[in-house]
Amino acid sequence: MRQDQDLITQDEVSAAPCAPSRQAIVLEVCVFLFLILPSMVLAYFAGSQDQISFVLLAVSVIFRDLGLVSLILFLAWRDREPVSRLGLNSRNLDGNILLGFVLYVPFLIVIGLVTQVLTALGLSQPSEPGPSYFHVGGHWELALAVVLVIVVAISEETIFRGYLIRRLHTATGSLAGAVLLSSIFFALGHGYEGSLGVITVGVMGLIFSLIYLWRKSLVVPIILHFLQDFIAIVVAPYLT
Repeated sequence: MRQDQDLITQDEVSAAPCAPSRQAIVLEVCVFLFLILPSMVLAYFAGSQDQISFVLLAVSVIFRDLGLVSLILFLAWRDREPVSRLGLNSRNLDGNILLGFVLYVPFLIVIGLVTQVLTALGLSQPSEPGPSYFHVGGHWELALAVVLVIVVAISEETIFRGYLIRRLHTATGSLAGAVLLSSIFFALGHGYEGSLGVITVGVMGLIFSLIYLWRKSLVVPIILHFLQDFIAIVVAPYLT
């Protein structure tokens, strides 16, 4: 009887999943804290939405996006998945960089046509070009805005294209469904732009996704995303 109990115990131990290493646990905790603590601290100082300044918004978004990308990189490391499979690779880097700038003009034309069609259908957009806390003033805020659009372009393409499309494809079994869902999630964060803006951003997400799948790289979508945000946040306020 004692031998049987010993055998059962040994079988249970051998069948149990291997616990993560100490290094994995430490890294996981660090990434988790990096993800949540900055936003919690900044939210404490923000008080209410009316008190949000551009600096506070920009710093909060930068930390949030860097935290999410850190989490994605941790998950890729844990699963022994090379980051190149997320589109973070140097494959044909020079050609993709050039293609990103070349495609920006036709990209703007397509988005302009989509906006005209949606406007003709009666969809709305805010009378103001953006919330008050998007208004950049002064050299320091301008520099922060440049950092913001760089971080957002790299982070959001990594999150919504490189990470979500792959994971949603696995979860749904449908690549088309994964592209559609990731574009919807991408658009939901732009509610301040009205119904017209949300749908337009969703179309942008579809275009970024198709280019990502075509090039098997995030470089072109990152450049298009950066140019779009740079003109909207940094250049346009000075022109108006």
